[in-house]
Amino acid sequence: MPPTTAVSASSSFTLLRVPSSSSTKLKPTTTYIQIPNRFFPKHPTFKMTTTTIRAAVSIEKETPETERPPTFLRESDDKESSSSSASSVRARFEKMIRDAQDSVCQAIEKTDGGGKFKEDVWSRPGGGGGISRVLQDGAIWEKAGVNVSVVYGVMPPEAYRAAKAAASDEKPGPIPFFAAGISSVLHPKNPFAPTLHFNYRYFETDAPKDTPGAPRQWWFGGGTDLTPAYIFEEDVKHFHSHRGERRGLGGLFFDDLNDYDQEMLLSFATECANSVIPAYIPIIEKRKDTPFTDQHKAWQQLRRGRYVEFNLVYDRGTTFGLKTGGRIESILVSLPLTARWEYDHNPKEGSEEWKLLDACINPKEWI
Repeated sequence: MPPTTAVSASSSFTLLRVPSSSSTKLKPTTTYIQIPNRFFPKHPTFKMTTTTIRAAVSIEKETPETERPPTFLRESDDKESSSSSASSVRARFEKMIRDAQDSVCQAIEKTDGGGKFKEDVWSRPGGGGGISRVLQDGAIWEKAGVNVSVVYGVMPPEAYRAAKAAASDEKPGPIPFFAAGISSVLHPKNPFAPTLHFNYRYFETDAPKDTPGAPRQWWFGGGTDLTPAYIFEEDVKHFHSHRGERRGLGGLFFDDLNDYDQEMLLSFATECANSVIPAYIPIIEKRKDTPFTDQHKAWQQLRRGRYVEFNLVYDRGTTFGLKTGGRIESILVSLPLTARWEYDHNPKEGSEEWKLLDACINPKEWI
């Protein structure tokens, strides 16, 4: 890597250019870092060495596609699944999430009655890709995103910890991985209609380069959760399968699931994904036309602001995507079109807004 050099200077900071190495498959990027000049009294002639700072980033850039391919799996994976007596888990999980994306989008468009999903298909040179679908400013939904992705890559230690809930504090070297999943967030316009989030995923990791021969790991994860701005207990009871401040009122969650047969876990994830529409759409049908005031809308916007905070600060899927060079438009599709923040806002005790906040802080069993 060539030395880092100062390319711009002012009385307050020096702008440093950090060139990256070239690659036939990776898109080289140049990172500019603004560093206060009090650390470099002799600027702008000061020359940094490569040992001073390393911030170059190289990621495999996605390529837009005009048509959906039959599969996003690498050719070697596709041949493996077609030659075996039973298709590989990778291939079958991809089929499941793509079928689920189709069925959820069809149900959302039918219920909305006017909105249509915009679709982007993308791929990566090294294998993998995805389909992102977004409906905006519909009759019922302000924003609805339903994405699927099948990706290959090498994750740094911090991304591994974000991907795997049970990861230890040890710092493994870069880890080759395969990941496939479906992720969706649906934000209705009416404050009395709840937001829904769901995602189901399958991971595999190969041995780190510094521990050759270690066994390949795999696991399933996912969940579906309801995030209302106002509580209707009958809605929450209808939605739930079973069971700080929570993002919403809970739902079904699991992660690092690998202590059962893969066939059983694949069937479990499939059943969970297929349960999204019957668990959610009846609630929307019941609440979409409920009259509301500006006060109700303002509270919904405040709760969406909190939703944004949880997604960007705590959500492990968001963290993993950002740390592995994921497609930003797809990663952030979960964010609402509009949100609101107020300093130290506290609803009046006993109000409907207070009841929702109390349920988020003090979770309860709904069924």
